[in-house]
Amino acid sequence: MKIGCVREIKPQEFRVGMTPAAVQEAVARGHQVLIEAGAGVGSGFTDEDYTAAGAQIVADAAGVFAAAEMVVKVKEPQAVERAMLRKGQVLFTYLHLAPDPVQTSDLIASGATCIAYETVTDRNGGLPLLAPMSEVAGRLAPQVGAWALQKANGGRGVLMGGVPGVRPANVVVIGGGVVGTAAARVACGMGANVTVLDRSVARLSYLDDVFMGRLTTQYSDRSATAQLVTEADLVIGAVLIPGAAAPKLVTRAMLATMKPGAVLVDVAIDQGGCFETSHATTHEHPIYEVDGIVHYCVANMPGAVARTATQALGNATLPFLLALADRGWKQACADDPHLLNGLNVHAGQITYPAVGQALGLPFITGTDALAL
Repeated sequence: MKIGCVREIKPQEFRVGMTPAAVQEAVARGHQVLIEAGAGVGSGFTDEDYTAAGAQIVADAAGVFAAAEMVVKVKEPQAVERAMLRKGQVLFTYLHLAPDPVQTSDLIASGATCIAYETVTDRNGGLPLLAPMSEVAGRLAPQVGAWALQKANGGRGVLMGGVPGVRPANVVVIGGGVVGTAAARVACGMGANVTVLDRSVARLSYLDDVFMGRLTTQYSDRSATAQLVTEADLVIGAVLIPGAAAPKLVTRAMLATMKPGAVLVDVAIDQGGCFETSHATTHEHPIYEVDGIVHYCVANMPGAVARTATQALGNATLPFLLALADRGWKQACADDPHLLNGLNVHAGQITYPAVGQALGLPFITGTDALAL
């Protein structure tokens, strides 16, 4: 198969869809890999690194899209990239379609087969291609939250760990999954007073055991959320409904009850955000203020630590990438129901029910798509 990988063009996105190591694995199996010139520079990989691994360097994205049977990316294709997709071509990347009707419409019109990292599952019900980036984003969240809390950035001027005689910051983490656990771990390590909210009592019990009393757990309901945000210096939104839009758990009315200069970090922004006042920002302009509350809503947080994130993502995607290349998308998905769960759009139809339901559009199942 001809596998193509292009340079990411979303603002301040420095990751790349394939590492030289992944190229070497694909070439060893007899596949041809086309890499856009400069695609890996942001992650510290040169064109020479890719050439040494067996890739062919292509001058621009148009050349890659025109020649490749499968295009591998990191972030959702931008409008100019979607225009280059064609019927029968496979796109393998993060999509996050539920809050993005324009992208969804373009992918439907392209006729391409679009497999989303974020809805591929594993035998334990996890999301193996989302987990590494969730881990990265979760670990970054307290770090960027601490930066936003600095007075010069509009925050309350509170130090996460406090100092002797001065209390540490109150950090509330909404969601106890991969993102929330990673965020809680780092926030605790910074010395903050951390509370994690979740609707799973089993998960809260697990976190209580793992952290051995270093954080507080709280069952998540509207009353508890409303109370805790009034006391918080930093709130980290870490909720996820696979393939669907994130629920709005902190309303604008709640902002009026918060401390002036408190910070909201919305890690769920790729799925529309879990704060009512959230809208996507970039690494260039990461924060904005609403009603005196600082919002950090960067939609590609792991892009800030591109080399680490690229390597972590590549480790997770490689087995699926090779399966798609070795057997073709249809056979690979027929053989692996977890990979089939990643199929979001095929031949002009939505093939992931949660996306169709979120956008109010017709859909079929992945199983139906295999029969087309």
